Parts: sequence; structure tokens; C-alpha cells
Amino acid sequence: MNTKDYISLEEQFGAHNYRPLDVVIEKAEGVWVYDVDGKKYLDCLSAYSAVNQGHVHPKILDALVEQAKKVTLTSRAFRNDQLPLLYKELSEMTGYEMSLPMNSGAEAVETAVKLARKWAYVVKKVPRHQAEIIIAAGNFHGRTVTVISFSTEPGYRDDFGPFTPGFVTVKYGDADAIEKAITLNTAAVMLEPIQGEGGVIIPPAGYLKKVAEICRKNNVLFMADEIQTGLARTGKLFACQHEGVRPDVTIVGKALSGGFYPVSAVLADKAVLGLFKPGEHGSTFGGNPLAAAVARASLGVIRDENLAENSQKLGEYFMEQLSEIPSPHVKEVRGRGLLIGVELKPEAKGARRFCEALQEKGILAKETHDNVIRFAPPLVIDKETIDWALPGIRDVLNMK
Repeated sequence: MNTKDYISLEEQFGAHNYRPLDVVIEKAEGVWVYDVDGKKYLDCLSAYSAVNQGHVHPKILDALVEQAKKVTLTSRAFRNDQLPLLYKELSEMTGYEMSLPMNSGAEAVETAVKLARKWAYVVKKVPRHQAEIIIAAGNFHGRTVTVISFSTEPGYRDDFGPFTPGFVTVKYGDADAIEKAITLNTAAVMLEPIQGEGGVIIPPAGYLKKVAEICRKNNVLFMADEIQTGLARTGKLFACQHEGVRPDVTIVGKALSGGFYPVSAVLADKAVLGLFKPGEHGSTFGGNPLAAAVARASLGVIRDENLAENSQKLGEYFMEQLSEIPSPHVKEVRGRGLLIGVELKPEAKGARRFCEALQEKGILAKETHDNVIRFAPPLVIDKETIDWALPGIRDVLNMK
């Protein structure tokens, strides 16, 4: 079977809830992927930052295979010998006292929402079922009904109401708007330190620090969704660390498994995460031994291979080179670490055609918010590979 055959099957039998580029990937290694027709591509998406460690990293693969031979699932009805070690290693690496593992990022966001509400009722003494969470316009936190309830993207919401109440929306990057929105019922403020799906939107300098101070002053939890920005993507373990901020709750996922398995987690200290009691929240697969073994190996790779430092250094180089490309189509190049967005001018007629042209050059990137090309390769990339890609990117950004 060739590319057209696979695409035909997918279009016939699969729900059309995505619009992927017409490349059918068969295998991958490091920063490279290969299609069913034998063509090689540089992956500049990293599965939305899930494969920060590179595709099929051998150390994570070994952990997956070895654990799969032993036991894959016990449910949380019983204990297993991998989860306690993951708890300990997450705490040592992140500085948080506790963690709660889930599967998808959206599940972890839902967990954080429940946690903030319980904290509001038990600790802050907000009247029951009156808690509010402040969020930012342009956010992307997942696709469940509760999560899309606080999305401002019409395409995520229009046909899926009624929505979950209890969320207040303010402008992203405006700390004063957050302060004005806080009431006695405010449980938490939840933000992405960089809005990745929103177009790689970076808030003004000092924004996160000011938000953290506002939350502290008003007895409100500050919760950071670091599912895409965390685990070394932006040049530090967490994007909030660029401003020296330690949120009360940090949500992680994606690269927590290096792309091998769905693993996410909510991180917080005992005063917050210790509020959950047995039976109040859970997941059949959350914290299973296979997931825990994979996550442990994934964290080890981030630490041992200095992926945050590589992201910082090569991200600066990549962004500098992109910024120097003379193009009639480019409005702005922005980013942090190896999370980079190239925003195109309205007259460029959208980013999709540029991503399709990059595909022809052997570079896989994906448009976001119609007019932004996102460049986010695995963090194991080297300077030579970036230099290989730059001529093709220059050609595409200068096409008619």
C-alpha cells in the first residue's frame, strides 16, 4: 500500500475530526520520520511537544519493553512497584511534594479544576458550588466538555453546549485584568505560560510573576498548564521558571512519556494535593506500572541529556536564523527555547500552504491559528540539522 491507499482508508472509515498533512508516517528515529513511500522528513512538530526526547528514544523504549514483560496494569485497587518511584523522582526533579498521575493532558486539567474547587471549599471556605476559576482568552487546555466550557475558540464550542459554569475569562497577558476579576469566590487562576495552540503567544515580561503575586495576596491558587511548554521545551524544565515563578499547581503531560504512552500528572504540595480523599478522584489506567516506568525513563532522559540546555541554546540560534530570513510574508518570529512561531501577514493567505510546501522540502511543521507556522523539533536536534533545514525554510517563506 502507498500513501494514497492509506489516506483513502482513513477518509472512508475514520471520523474527520483532524485535517492532517497528507504524509503517512511508517517509522521514526530521533528528529527524523519516514513515510510509507520511503521519504525522510525532519519533524518540526514533535507530536505537539510529546516527543521532546526524540522519536523512539532507546532508553525509554527499553523501559517500556522491560516493564511490558512484567506487568502493565494493576489498577489503583492494588499497589505496584513503579508508581512510588515515579512519585519520588517527580518530586526530586520538580520540587513539588506530591503528584497525581493521569493519562491525557485534558484529564490532568480536569483533575486540577476539581482540586482547585475542593481547595476553595475546604480551605478558603468559599460557599459550596460557588467557586470560580479565572482563565485567559485564547487558551487551549484540552477538548472535554468542561475544558471547552472555558475556551474562547468558537470552533471548539459552538455545537457542544450546554457548558460547565464557574469560569471567568480575562485578556491574556493582562495581570491587572486578573486582579480586577478576583472575588471572594475565586479559587484559582489557570494559565499557559506561553499559549502554544493560540499561536505561540508569549506574554509581556513580568506577567507571570505579577500574576503569582496577585494570587498570593488574594489567597487564590496559581495553576500553570505546562503540558506543552513544560519538561524542557522552552529552555528550562518549566516555562514559568523563566520568571522565577513556582505555581501552586503545575500540570504536565505530553513529554512526560517521551511519546510512548499517554501519561500526565498534576503537581502540587501536600497542603493542596493532599486534600483528595480515597474515592474522590481516580482513573483505571492513571499511575499504571507501564506508564510509571515509561515516565521515569522519560524524566531521566530530560535530565541526563541536558535537554533544557540544548533547547535554550539551539532555540536561540534557530529563532535568530528565522528572524533574519527576508520574506514578504512574515509578520513576526517569536518563541522561547525550541517553541517557535512564525506569524504570517494576512495577505500570505494562511499558513497551511506554507506547511504543505515545507513538506515537499522534507520538513514537517503544522499551522496553528491559521496564520502561524510552529517550529518545535525534538530537543535532541543539533545545529547541523537546523542548518540543513534553513535553506528549505527560506525558499518556502519566499514563495509566491
